Amino acid sequence: MWFLILLNGLGFAAEIHAGPLIEHFVSRYAVVPADWLVGSSSDFFDWPHLFLTLITCQFLHANWFHLLSNMLYLWIFGNNVEDRLGHFRFLLLYLGCGAIAGVAQIVVTPRSFVPMVGASGAIAGVLGAYFLLFPTARVVTLIPLGLWWETIEIPAFIFLGIWFFLQWASGLSSIGQVSEAGGVAFWAHIGGFVSGMIGSVILLPRSARRA
Repeated sequence: MWFLILLNGLGFAAEIHAGPLIEHFVSRYAVVPADWLVGSSSDFFDWPHLFLTLITCQFLHANWFHLLSNMLYLWIFGNNVEDRLGHFRFLLLYLGCGAIAGVAQIVVTPRSFVPMVGASGAIAGVLGAYFLLFPTARVVTLIPLGLWWETIEIPAFIFLGIWFFLQWASGLSSIGQVSEAGGVAFWAHIGGFVSGMIGSVILLPRSARRA
């Protein structure tokens, strides 16, 4: 998990280092759904690069808040999932869910030219795995109460269930809308979460199943 956090930090550092070439850098390594449309036979030669972007996009972020919020979720939920799956299986889950999340967004918004970046889809996969593997674990949650905030502990299946419902509702409301300014890739979150649930079942070691 810490290695993934480091890679995300290095990816964001590379974006900053790109300077005035940032737009070219992001468009090359991000997922751009419209690039997957085949307009001519020559487009088939772009596919190896396009498939690679399903991985590279996971280590790019729009800004500091995007990076830090994703890494916070990874730190909170990723540790337990990695302990249960093991390092290698956790890496497969993370990268696989991130790639499937990208495909889900491509399917829903195939004509979008907005580059998709971020680890949100991969981390949604980690959340999906946590939802199945640790449903009764207590999650410390901030609740707004007027002018102050209160912290309470709620079961993970409730916290993550509400999170998934909000992504689903937002995803349904976004169907048919085309934004040139970017925004949240809700269908990537949905695809990542569902694939994380499925992936955790497939990748869970037999010894962990008996435990």
